[in-house]
Amino acid sequence: MRRNKLREFLSAGKPTLGTHLLSTWPTLVELVGAAGAFDYVEFTAEYAPFDLYDLDNLGRALELKELTGMIKVEQTQWTHQAMRAIGSGFQSVLFADVRTEEDARACVAAVRAEAPGKGGRLGVGMRRDVGTVLEVGRPSYVEALDQVVIALMVEKAECVEDLDRILSVPGIDMVQFGAADYSMSIGLAGQFAHPDIRKAERRTIELALSKGLHPRIELHDLERAPEYIEMGVKHFCIGWDVRILYNWLSANGSAMRALLGQSASAASTPQPSGGIY
Repeated sequence: MRRNKLREFLSAGKPTLGTHLLSTWPTLVELVGAAGAFDYVEFTAEYAPFDLYDLDNLGRALELKELTGMIKVEQTQWTHQAMRAIGSGFQSVLFADVRTEEDARACVAAVRAEAPGKGGRLGVGMRRDVGTVLEVGRPSYVEALDQVVIALMVEKAECVEDLDRILSVPGIDMVQFGAADYSMSIGLAGQFAHPDIRKAERRTIELALSKGLHPRIELHDLERAPEYIEMGVKHFCIGWDVRILYNWLSANGSAMRALLGQSASAASTPQPSGGIY
């Protein structure tokens, strides 16, 4: 079974850095690897169109560049998408829209083996992660499922209200606050810098650290990174392929139009929201 480098870094207390892809083109994974700066790629499947062949192809590219793969899965597909992504070679799952302690337990169960003492729901599968037929149902497979990194989004009012119990669920590794969803869930949509949003984010980070968990921060620029590092955060995921493309196209397209004596008709570049999406 393949090494889980993200798990190794977490266990060693080392910082980690990832980036987001919504595209399923495997060459983009290869480019991330070629950059030499990243430990893992998050395929943000919650927002992107994809099929099961895409997951296998992304898994191959991740192995080629010795990157860990994380997949962000939507709330109605926790079990199915986690199972198929792990089977394709992903070694971390980020679960969106967690609201209750029961949700958190269901997320952990969606990743672990259905074996004594594991508390999981995953059975044997003839998939890429076991070499299709090479390590089917062996102890190494059960151990590999134990090593899958489980991350939870804290992004709903109900989740924040019951956060202590949720973060006490055994098996959780990483925690990420979602300012966009949380702001919407408390009637402050888009006000990511509102004091109530910042307060909930800080509480999430501090509570996670107090429980020995690893808070992770998403950033579209590096402006606020020192602030989070000062708080004790070691894990970041920076940049989205779609945002990078839009910003480049908007800035350079407008500049080229200006050289041609014309004005661009497209919308302006999205305004920063304090560094967080």
